[in-house]
Amino acid sequence: MKYWPLKVFILSFILAAIFSGLSTFCADLNVTILIAILIVVILIGILFDMIGVSTMTSKESNFHAMSSKKIKGAKEAIFLIRNSNVVSSICNDVIGDICGIVSGSLGAALTSYIVLVLNGNIIITTILVTSLVSALTVGGKAVGKTIAMKQSDKLVFFVGKIKNILHIK
Repeated sequence: MKYWPLKVFILSFILAAIFSGLSTFCADLNVTILIAILIVVILIGILFDMIGVSTMTSKESNFHAMSSKKIKGAKEAIFLIRNSNVVSSICNDVIGDICGIVSGSLGAALTSYIVLVLNGNIIITTILVTSLVSALTVGGKAVGKTIAMKQSDKLVFFVGKIKNILHIK
């Protein structure tokens, strides 16, 4: 944990560079594909926000019996909960924030397309696209957090199973 801030900095830089490159590439795509990618980026942000919240609210004791029965994913779920501060930081802050920034870039690309290709009004288009992206992100995260808190064990166990299948440390 000593070098955690440095690791977060490096991880954020790499992920931002990847997502930024992808969003720049997306600006030249068909508008339907651009909208689909924008929605996927927003959903990724919501999903990772849910994972971060669920690891903070789930109880480790719920997974000990499963782990003793060698149920795949239980040991990984315990690891996630024991490291919930790091998991939450990565999921909520690093990935969630980067998805927010990238969705803003994709929204700007969509606005440019609407204004330049479809001759839309720049002020109205900017307000509508920005408002829609913000509403989907904030509203989606609000719904996601509620679900994550109520279904935290199921979500952490699901992530634990994925972690087990993919052999992620």
